[in-house]
Amino acid sequence: MAGAENSRAAAMVRRFTRAETWVHRSLAWLMGVCAFTAAALYVPQLAEIVGRRRLVVTVHEWSGILLPVPVLAGLVSRAFRADAGRLGRFFPHDWRWLRALVRTRRREPSLAGKFNAGQKLYAAFSVGAVLVMIGTGVLMWFPRLSPLFWRTGATFVHDWLALLIGVVIAGHVWLAAKDPEARRGLRTGHVPRWWIRQEHPLWKPDRPPPHRK
Repeated sequence: MAGAENSRAAAMVRRFTRAETWVHRSLAWLMGVCAFTAAALYVPQLAEIVGRRRLVVTVHEWSGILLPVPVLAGLVSRAFRADAGRLGRFFPHDWRWLRALVRTRRREPSLAGKFNAGQKLYAAFSVGAVLVMIGTGVLMWFPRLSPLFWRTGATFVHDWLALLIGVVIAGHVWLAAKDPEARRGLRTGHVPRWWIRQEHPLWKPDRPPPHRK
């Protein structure tokens, strides 16, 4: 019995630390609150059900402002910083992954490290989008800080980018729903070795991350 348990433990690899799973979970909750309150503000039928518009606006504003907090707190973790570095670097195999996706409309797992090129693009888009949303949101939140045409432009960008973010997040959730092992990695921090060989074969968990020359 003990041998079987040891064998199962040996077949699992830590993909994320507790700090990293906390960051992801916190961001997911904050983003979910932002999305729900935004919908409650812009969809009349939902607005009627929720009511209390002033409270919804306040919750939306503060959940948006707090979005960078989990990331900044996560920087205390060495593992989080290492993975942030991985997500921020594109290697030749990442470009080949993207070219294969464009040509065949399918992912190419053999060209994926710990994070594939799609995940890296999603992370880059998320960081940029959150910064733009916070910037435009502040202009809308404090109207006296800027002239009218700035606020008009900020409102336009904020609204349409919010719609794009919703579409991208829906795609992210849909892809995650198709990969239970990836979800387990985010929930527990561990994934099986066979999944790494199948989906992220260029990632060698027992080796240090590569450095750009």
